[in-house]
Amino acid sequence: MQKDFEGRVALVTGASRGIGYQIAKQLGERGAHVIALARTVGGLEELDDEITAAGGQTTLVPLDLTDFDALDRLGAAIFERWKKLDILVGNAGMLGVLSPLGHISPKDFEKVMAVNVTANWRLIRSLDPLLRQSEAGRALFLTSVQAQTCTAFWGLQSVSKAAVEAMARTWAQESLQTSMKINLADPGPTRTGLRAKAMPGEVAENLPSPGTVAADLIELTKPEVLETGKLYDRCSREWMTF
Repeated sequence: MQKDFEGRVALVTGASRGIGYQIAKQLGERGAHVIALARTVGGLEELDDEITAAGGQTTLVPLDLTDFDALDRLGAAIFERWKKLDILVGNAGMLGVLSPLGHISPKDFEKVMAVNVTANWRLIRSLDPLLRQSEAGRALFLTSVQAQTCTAFWGLQSVSKAAVEAMARTWAQESLQTSMKINLADPGPTRTGLRAKAMPGEVAENLPSPGTVAADLIELTKPEVLETGKLYDRCSREWMTF
């Protein structure tokens, strides 16, 4: 396997399963040192075994994204060890309940916003200085078509992902004078547990696997990608301008 990410340090959130697991795995197999962040220790350990077997290296960070103080400390720890960060993949997210907006409980609303929005903002706050130290810092946040379609009963996804898109685009505009590139990616329907929860009647075998989707998305974190502030639609394989 090609080692085209050799020497790069990558942080992936939601790395214990699904698309995040596969992004972390493939980055590690291709030479990156992967900082894998997730709540599920078992999934992280399995990931570590796979990357190690392929000759790669990982640093496991068992962490709840709503532990915001820990996210602040994470930036300091990365600086102490590597002095920089080359790649940030903000993959972790919550679906929340499918419900009319007026029926969503404050607890459910605040939890989804904390994971999908506030945690990503805290990561930006913590990791922006480290990505600026890279010769080609790349950040990629996963989003959803719901941010654009605003489908009935999908309000939590629509509101939280629209906020993520606005945040990433703003950060991209603020970073135009740097070597950083910040983008969004809509992976489209994928054979994951989250998708199965949202669409229980769907035939999963008809959807692409997380590994297939991840193979496309990690290409967006390479130094040669010069787009910034844009949305990559994985289904059409096109860059979309807002």
